[in-house]
Amino acid sequence: MALWDRIRESASTMQTQLVAKKNDLKSGAFRDASMAICALVAAADGTVDPTERRRVAQLIMNNEVLQNFPADDLQRRFEDNLDKLTADFDFGKVSVLQEIAKARKKPAEARAVIQIGIVIGGADGDFDKDERAVVREACFALDLPPQEFDL
Repeated sequence: MALWDRIRESASTMQTQLVAKKNDLKSGAFRDASMAICALVAAADGTVDPTERRRVAQLIMNNEVLQNFPADDLQRRFEDNLDKLTADFDFGKVSVLQEIAKARKKPAEARAVIQIGIVIGGADGDFDKDERAVVREACFALDLPPQEFDL
């Protein structure tokens, strides 16, 4: 199986798992961590072009699990995290990883945050090394073993 097919299949499987847990994923910590990881994956290479920003925002708005939260609130949180990352990537990453770590207390939410990061990263069919690296860092922030997610 080609790498692209494995990435697409993995992202699809994780999205299915997320939808199955949708009713358990309603906390503010999950919301904040999810928007933080979306921004971190979008800015993984250190830059975010307007097309990428719109694409990730569209994915967030269309994600069934994230529909538990008001769309304008999600967009504001996503944009705030992106602003931190684009102003100073290294300093912003520390702040964004702290947001992600908010979901650490609930293992199901923590795993769901990582799955959202993988779904966002793999949505274009190319879960590249920079995206994999930031999702791996998020695993450490959440006290989850990256191997669990093939990272």
